[in-house]
Amino acid sequence: MTPAPRPFWFLRHGETDWNARGLSQGHADIPLNATGRAQAERAARLLAGRGIVRIHASPLSRAAETARIVAAALAVPLAFDPDLMETRFGVQEGQPMGDWYDDWIAGRFTPEGGESFAALRARAIAAIDRATAAPGLALIVAHGAWWRAFRQAAGLPANIRTPNALPLLAEPGRPWRLTTADSL
Repeated sequence: MTPAPRPFWFLRHGETDWNARGLSQGHADIPLNATGRAQAERAARLLAGRGIVRIHASPLSRAAETARIVAAALAVPLAFDPDLMETRFGVQEGQPMGDWYDDWIAGRFTPEGGESFAALRARAIAAIDRATAAPGLALIVAHGAWWRAFRQAAGLPANIRTPNALPLLAEPGRPWRLTTADSL
């Protein structure tokens, strides 16, 4: 299962205190910290003039605030999609990232009360397809594990940590090509 071959921009939310401490967030609704808000403002400047016509974002506050900052700067509409939410990490939420993460991505382990990586991948692809269905470039504002699911579906190594608030242009191919806004 792969996303429809339509380009889009991706932005992982800005930093939270849990990001800074290396803790799994999942569905825990942790807000941006001051660094995260500054990162979102920088991302908005980098995304200006890139042809973005709409933003689709996770409703979790860290992504929603990031998206609102960018939408205000770009003067484009913003919609929220629950399928853009981070995965449920169950009992691992609030815990340090650990050895279990590789097994989770490989499909050998799902934390108690968590979502499987395969289920996350299916929902990520569905959300991307909805966000990119209308003409023009969309910006998707979501989360780190969610992006790993896209990467796997796009034929890229999945377990790569994407920095907070780094705008990436995703262009179809096999594998897909990712380019940072500051390198364009």
